[in-house]
Amino acid sequence: MSLSVSQLQYRRLYLLSLVLGIGGSFQYGIQVSMMASAAEHVQSFVNDTWMERYAAPVDASTSMLIWSFVVSVFSLGAWAGAVHSGSLPVTYGRKKALLFNNVVAVVAALLMVFCRMARSFEMILLARFLYGYNVGLGLSVHLMYLGECAPKKRRGFLTLTGSIFIAAGKVTGQIIGLRELLGSDSAWPYLLASSGVPAVVQFVSLLFFPESPRYLYIDKGDTEASKTALHWLWQEDDLKQEEDDMRSERESVQGEKAKTVLDVLRSRCVRWQLLALAIPCAGVQFCGNNALYFYAFDIFREAGVAEDKMHYLSIGIGATEFVTISLCVSTARSYTGYSFEMTTDLYPWIPYVNISLIFTVICIYGLGPSGVSMALPADLFLQAWRPSAYVCSGTINWVGMFLIGMLFPYIVGAIGQFCFLIFVAYCIFSSAFMLYFVPETKGKSMIEIAEAFNKLNYKHKHTEKEPNMLQTQF
Repeated sequence: MSLSVSQLQYRRLYLLSLVLGIGGSFQYGIQVSMMASAAEHVQSFVNDTWMERYAAPVDASTSMLIWSFVVSVFSLGAWAGAVHSGSLPVTYGRKKALLFNNVVAVVAALLMVFCRMARSFEMILLARFLYGYNVGLGLSVHLMYLGECAPKKRRGFLTLTGSIFIAAGKVTGQIIGLRELLGSDSAWPYLLASSGVPAVVQFVSLLFFPESPRYLYIDKGDTEASKTALHWLWQEDDLKQEEDDMRSERESVQGEKAKTVLDVLRSRCVRWQLLALAIPCAGVQFCGNNALYFYAFDIFREAGVAEDKMHYLSIGIGATEFVTISLCVSTARSYTGYSFEMTTDLYPWIPYVNISLIFTVICIYGLGPSGVSMALPADLFLQAWRPSAYVCSGTINWVGMFLIGMLFPYIVGAIGQFCFLIFVAYCIFSSAFMLYFVPETKGKSMIEIAEAFNKLNYKHKHTEKEPNMLQTQF
């Protein structure tokens, strides 16, 4: 009974997580997965457009380069969005930053709808860049906003929903990409424009939700507005513990402005937090998971899968990730299993063995790296440092994705079925680091987490550092 009452009490907070997820991390998932279904049609469109302009077919190397850039320009846009996630949410607030971000997605969707009419594959490139910007900004602000609205006992679970929405977006992109739906030669522009729908849904829904309570209290100093937002979201009258936590965090900042990325990189007081953020975030890309989605059909062909089965097999991969992420608990130990499973590609005896190993890799990814990386920025950094921490994590994530998107098809062409061996070393390294150097954050306040990392940041000092020193010492 008490569980039901608690769930009912936080129903508005759960609804906020749904709204943020639809226009935030869901967009990431759908953009990653739908490109495999659209690949054949976009490449054909590029070739037809090239013929109309230059009266000659595009050669194979140019076609591969253009397609690789269509895939990877998304990451460049996402990096630009991640960079702005350190300034827009601080200047205008989390809510207004997301409202602006949804407008960007709608513009990108319109470019996709009209690209074929205009006979311009450059419009696809521009739209992919804008979609990337939307995802880079939206993913960071989604997790920032949600983490600041959640009580500490539910913060880990709610930030983990970001991974669940990514997986849901991947499955959705694979389903609507079926030839029977929007994956046909006549409907592919609407497939690529489908991200405009979640953007409109979030834009309208977000108007009914308050700004982040922590942003109002710590950044703006508006105590009453913060209390009102907390009461509306939590449906609680006794907010003293949360107010004390926010007061302690605001006092630790001592009136300082939000830190810059350069501050994060130079400051000793967040050195281990930065390492604990950077290594797992890079692991999300360099474990090879997104390569499976970007070039799923190429990997399936290499594994010997029949052409008419590839679309349905990709849906199975997306559904597997969704289920495993939904079952995920906050643990870093799955990095170890991920490394082990990928080494088994050394023995590709039969195609179906390779496919079963791909499903195993997706399961282990969902149980560990995906969920862990989502929760880290909200858990590891105090308010003044958090926006720049999201810039750092976003930069690592999107630059890594750009490199994977550009280079992976060439890697597959060069070493074939051994292509995933390049990810093994990083997976082992990430596993060891997470197991031995990252302290537990579950159930702790942000000040308590900062104190735990303080022992690593100043482990050679004999004097104990106060929490406020974490914000001021460089």
